[in-house]
Amino acid sequence: MKIVYLTDIHGAFERVKNLLVETVADVYIIAGDLIDIPFYNMDSAIKYHELQTYFHALRRRMEQEGTIIEDFIDELLDMPNVSDEIQEMGSKYQQYTIRARRVMQQKYKIIENIVSTKQSALCLCLPGNYDMDLKYTSLHERDLHLHWYQVEHLKIAGYGGADTWTAGIPERYVVNHQAGIGVDDKKNEMNRFFKAVKPDIIVSHQPAHGVHDRLSFKGPSGSPALRTYCENNPVLLCLTGHIHSDWGFFESDGTVYLNPSNFGEVTTVTGEVSEGGFFHRIEVDAGRVVGVKFRKLVDDRVYDIADYVPENGKWTERVVDAERFEALRRGENFDMKVKKYSHIPEIVLFKEIKQFFRMFQTQESEERVERLEEVVQRIEGKLDDIAMDLVGSVNLGMSQPSSDIDVVLYLRCNAQCSEMLVNCEHFKQAERLIREQLGDDYKFEIIDCIDLTVVERSIREKNYECEVTQRFVTYRSICRPVNYRVIAPLEDLLNDDIEFRMELEGSIRSYFKIFVTTSQHIRSFDKYESRLKSIGIKLPEAIRRKIIHYLQGGPPTA
Repeated sequence: MKIVYLTDIHGAFERVKNLLVETVADVYIIAGDLIDIPFYNMDSAIKYHELQTYFHALRRRMEQEGTIIEDFIDELLDMPNVSDEIQEMGSKYQQYTIRARRVMQQKYKIIENIVSTKQSALCLCLPGNYDMDLKYTSLHERDLHLHWYQVEHLKIAGYGGADTWTAGIPERYVVNHQAGIGVDDKKNEMNRFFKAVKPDIIVSHQPAHGVHDRLSFKGPSGSPALRTYCENNPVLLCLTGHIHSDWGFFESDGTVYLNPSNFGEVTTVTGEVSEGGFFHRIEVDAGRVVGVKFRKLVDDRVYDIADYVPENGKWTERVVDAERFEALRRGENFDMKVKKYSHIPEIVLFKEIKQFFRMFQTQESEERVERLEEVVQRIEGKLDDIAMDLVGSVNLGMSQPSSDIDVVLYLRCNAQCSEMLVNCEHFKQAERLIREQLGDDYKFEIIDCIDLTVVERSIREKNYECEVTQRFVTYRSICRPVNYRVIAPLEDLLNDDIEFRMELEGSIRSYFKIFVTTSQHIRSFDKYESRLKSIGIKLPEAIRRKIIHYLQGGPPTA
């Protein structure tokens, strides 16, 4: 079983959609905080925050901290001799609270619309301290708070919210968290729930005490009850969030604790914006955690940051992307500093069309991607570097059982390699190894092979005329990668000089136009549309217009 775990998305709905498109898993767990503010504009959020803070202080002065703010204000406005100022502020707060509930429910409906497109996987959600209780929302059937789900003989159970007061969120609608520091075990709701369910995988927004729970100004802030439960029960995984800066991997007494840091962008206490995109891909087999990948989504690219593998009874950390890993460790942004580039119009248009089709990705497409990932992992040690780009139906997510697999192969030949693939020993060895692994399961064809050594050299030398690099840029602009960690350093190198990349894309423009207007390419889109119709989905007119413009080699249209 493969699990993708992300937390603290803070309203990054588009990023969640991209993650669902770019990854393959059996279970997706999206933990709180799911939304950022309970309004659509910051002015309303600030005004509501100010009113709530005022009444929070007033509640404390009146020794009514046991009453939630909304009830406190309702009772306050019913009192005689209440000043006109408090009457006005209280009425405004009540109006804002009604609006906040409506907006929050709309935002959860957006999340439901996004995750419902991933029909091949189970998607579960857990509320955080920025969320309302999900039982009142469109996500109620995915709600992990005080619920459990059986998946392949494993129980996944969750407890949401956090042991903190979160200003700016209606107190009436949040999870009533009864599992924090100072809560007696007999009254600890989370402890009682986990004891009854006996989960194999625990999802909790607030971390366990002493694990991924340290605040610079406070120290440990996690739940003692959660740590005690994990230490005294056979828990495979404890997945948490909440404390963005105290991320990482930790194993104790057979339990793997994970906090991938924030997936959505967040504002730090110093007022700076901290980039997100971080998540974990976890593999569980035969009741054991057999591997964890720490990853980062940047736009539509998934970068491998680190691997965690069990070896001789101990877990080993292998840093894959040292620059991104160290930037996160130092609390610095990495990809927000990288200048964004704009593709040529034809590529922009293709990516928009691809994104639409990939929302309805078939099970066959996911199986092919997953199988190729496994194949590459098995043969990686026999070659210096190997990766692929998927083209055709797998790239768009429209594969059927009878579909071929067409790939671009990436190798490091470490020698002057002939353009004639049949004469290249590296290519012949790679092709043989791939076909041995795939057997007769799929029709498989390598349509091109790119020597990464040549590409790296031409990028460093700024060789605009290198046809191998031009092809590399073309495929990287429109295709779907397998084993992207091999390709990622070259893309980073390419993106360090945006002018060079854009010049290369300009030089391939005429080639790209010829490619997209071939009769085979046109028939492919007709075929993909038919597949959507077969599952009851009509191609939107806006997408149809984009496909027509794309096939005619025209510019993007609205």
